[in-house]
Amino acid sequence: MRLLPIQMCQPGMRLAKKIYSEEGLVLLGADVELNQKLISRLYDCGIHYVYIQDPRTADLVVPDLISEETRHRALSEIRTNFRDLMDRPNRKSGVTYPYIGKSFRQIMGMVIDDLTGQKDAMVMLMNMGIVDNYLFNHSLNVSVYTTVLGIANGYTRDELMTLGLGAVLHDIGKTQISVHILKKHSGLTREEYEEMKRHAERGYYLLKDEPNIPLLAAHCAYQHHERLDGSGYPRGIKGNEIHEYAKWIGIVDSYDAMTTTRVYRNPLLPHEAVESLYAGTGTLYEQRMLQLFRDKVAIYPLGIEVRLSSGESGVVVDINSSCPHRPVVRVLSDEYGEELKAPYEVDLSTKLTTMIVSVNEQASMPEAASS
Repeated sequence: MRLLPIQMCQPGMRLAKKIYSEEGLVLLGADVELNQKLISRLYDCGIHYVYIQDPRTADLVVPDLISEETRHRALSEIRTNFRDLMDRPNRKSGVTYPYIGKSFRQIMGMVIDDLTGQKDAMVMLMNMGIVDNYLFNHSLNVSVYTTVLGIANGYTRDELMTLGLGAVLHDIGKTQISVHILKKHSGLTREEYEEMKRHAERGYYLLKDEPNIPLLAAHCAYQHHERLDGSGYPRGIKGNEIHEYAKWIGIVDSYDAMTTTRVYRNPLLPHEAVESLYAGTGTLYEQRMLQLFRDKVAIYPLGIEVRLSSGESGVVVDINSSCPHRPVVRVLSDEYGEELKAPYEVDLSTKLTTMIVSVNEQASMPEAASS
């Protein structure tokens, strides 16, 4: 399989991975042949990249960070609980829902089990092939990515549970924000932006008295938009005033927002998002945290087409966990764009004179891949 932008897909190509609805149900199965109507509908649904069958990369299998069962159960719990809270705007102080903590502890236990069962689990894009309800999928993505970082940072299981709960619930305050503001396609007015910013404080007050939610998880919701230099919100706290868990979540929250389709812009690819994050080193985010984050991100997703400094182009077929920005590339075309009769692989972690210079340039697919 290979990963293609939806605008490069052509009728006759076949899907290599399933397309899911926001409820986690299968909309299109693997091996479905695309036509122009399907391509247009996928784009309209916010699907910007899909995995396509290609005989030259037929052996490439793209693993999922968490199991299909865990994803479905987690999205179901997030959707059910968040929608319940959306139906209870301006919830009265002192009213708690103990079942929230119980259900989210169960799904975080499943996420932790899935990730600790993998050797060298990395942050790999989870947005491909999902018709997005941004709030629900974003909450799951942030919890999974943050847990990957927590494992890499050496946290205990209890610490991972608290960190993961803070991550999956970091945006729960948005359930108390007008849907008109959340889904607005144009820029927010000053008043709307100030209302949106209140989600952090509202999330804290939603969670702080829940009997099965650690108070620290509530503070993660409160602090995930705070930044080192005090430029964040809602309180403008700085440096060590921000809890370490909230700092992790702040990095991951920004990354997932940048790499996910939003109503007002197309997604960035991982290397673009990481570059943007690094611009905030020392001012917005801690350098050591960004370093660990970069070391655990699959900068170039499996199956994506890249052009090398040699002029050749190919597809990323493996990721070096110790050096994720220098993957293994299967070279398919020479520097003149001619398809190679005998593709070969180059490990960029050992061939240091060769670099990736661009991603997803327009390229033709062989006839066999679209028949």
